[in-house]
Amino acid sequence: MKKDLKKKEKTEELTILLKKVQADFENYKKRVEKEKSEFTQFASQELIKKLLPLLDSFQLALSHDGNHEEFKKGVELIYSQLWQTLESEGLKQIDALDKPFDPFFHEALMQEESEKPENTVIEELQKGFMLKDNVVRPTKVKIAKKKKEEKK
Repeated sequence: MKKDLKKKEKTEELTILLKKVQADFENYKKRVEKEKSEFTQFASQELIKKLLPLLDSFQLALSHDGNHEEFKKGVELIYSQLWQTLESEGLKQIDALDKPFDPFFHEALMQEESEKPENTVIEELQKGFMLKDNVVRPTKVKIAKKKKEEKK
């Protein structure tokens, strides 16, 4: 009888402990989700702060009506500022020209006969980018294929 009572008490004790652990785990999951959401919001806010000067530059460039040279310089300045901002966040262009085709970094859209080795990138159709070590967008490329032998 005493043995059964001890087993029952131990079972109740373990059940209570299990419920506490489950509640703690649920609270942990909620806290992690909240922190993740706050981090994402903070990261977005920081990027927006860095991009605001670009909006100012666009507004300034658009206010120069009539002078095409000034407008062009304004757009070039905006491009430069945008590129510097994105680079500071870890964005890099994928250099593809004259390199062997690599499906991890390139997307082949066309092939063309060429003197260059087969599967060499001979033209970049759209730039590709990496953020840190992750491909954000592969470079869209045209690759070389062997020239067909002419029959005589």
